Amino acid sequence: MRYFLLIFFLTGVLVVGIAGFRGDMSRRPPIELFPDMDRQPKLRPQERNTFFADERSSRLPVAGTVARSLPYRNLRDRTPDNSVYPFHDTPVNTGLISGTTNFVEVIPFHLTEQLMERGRDRYQIYCSPCHGPLGDANGPVKKLGMATVANLHDKRILEMADGQIFYAITHGSPSQLMGPYAAQVSVEDRWAIVAYVRALQRSRLGDLEDVPEPDRSALKK
Repeated sequence: MRYFLLIFFLTGVLVVGIAGFRGDMSRRPPIELFPDMDRQPKLRPQERNTFFADERSSRLPVAGTVARSLPYRNLRDRTPDNSVYPFHDTPVNTGLISGTTNFVEVIPFHLTEQLMERGRDRYQIYCSPCHGPLGDANGPVKKLGMATVANLHDKRILEMADGQIFYAITHGSPSQLMGPYAAQVSVEDRWAIVAYVRALQRSRLGDLEDVPEPDRSALKK
């Protein structure tokens, strides 16, 4: 046992002698047992690279390269170059008016039958378990005891800007115990859900005059 303690003590002295105490100042480079790729071979932009015939380190994309993302389609307002990409800081991606903290009032996409159908499909998958098929907070989770689900027909939500609903889907709503869905639902699908939620609200607030004439007789029955 005495030899074990002696070896342990000497090992400690050796480590402190080489590495020093924690917090000590030193001009020597730190000892890294696991560098975690902090330093790795690389070429800086415009640096000479003899690996290629033209000796340029900055390379053009390989022929046939597929872009990581495509611009959105069916936008109401387009940028001058007629394209908005997912990485742009625009109202389409944030739900906010650029340079402000104000929400956009109207969905930035044209409302089409395809958009509404997509919104209904995504709503049924991601939203109806809590908010219910009709948006009245009567989803399956309510039967399991979660009573804090928001009713999408409440006056508070009816008066929200479209961008605010989009923002809640993206970042969640802690007050309602709702988590963010940005990882599960794409930007375009989030706006489609907003459009479908507005349709659900309109269906609750609508009257017979909003129904096309050929379909009114069916409703009366």
